Amino acid sequence: MNTAAATRTTHRLDTLIADIRDAVGRGLPPDPTAYLVGECLAPHLGAADLLTAEQCESYPDRYRQHLLHAEHDGSFSVVALVWLPGQGTPVHDHVSWCTTGVHQGAEHERRYRLVPATAAGARARLVATEDVVNARGDVCGFAPPGDIHRVWNAGTGTAMSLHVYGADISRLGTSVRRVYDLSPDR
Repeated sequence: MNTAAATRTTHRLDTLIADIRDAVGRGLPPDPTAYLVGECLAPHLGAADLLTAEQCESYPDRYRQHLLHAEHDGSFSVVALVWLPGQGTPVHDHVSWCTTGVHQGAEHERRYRLVPATAAGARARLVATEDVVNARGDVCGFAPPGDIHRVWNAGTGTAMSLHVYGADISRLGTSVRRVYDLSPDR
């Protein structure tokens, strides 16, 4: 994680953080909070003055997470993810509500639901429920449970997205609660 970026911001990012602080500060349940944060995020997506050049840097071998802000009380964090073509996440869920917005390019997402183990001995398994392509400017939000997905860049150029989590990512190091194994012998 790039924590150095947490201290460098642009005026536009400062404005976005203040708007998110107001939305989160309303103390609403996770789903309406994620919705309100999405309303804050949407007008800034795609703006050239949102991120610094350093906050747009990638890694050659995996997607890169830049911590942009962690609220002092731990109520939310803002992260930029930078994806080169072919880079993606494993199937995972999250520690808190999340709102994402695509800043550049497009992100492919496959959503899943967990089918629990049965008393008859059938193992728990994941079932793919939806494939989504989120383009520049698209915003979505979710809250556990029901937040199992994987994300990847299937395009030919760099993709970037902003993620707002209802947790202190600077302390936790990640927003991921669990990674799921999709191997058939699971």
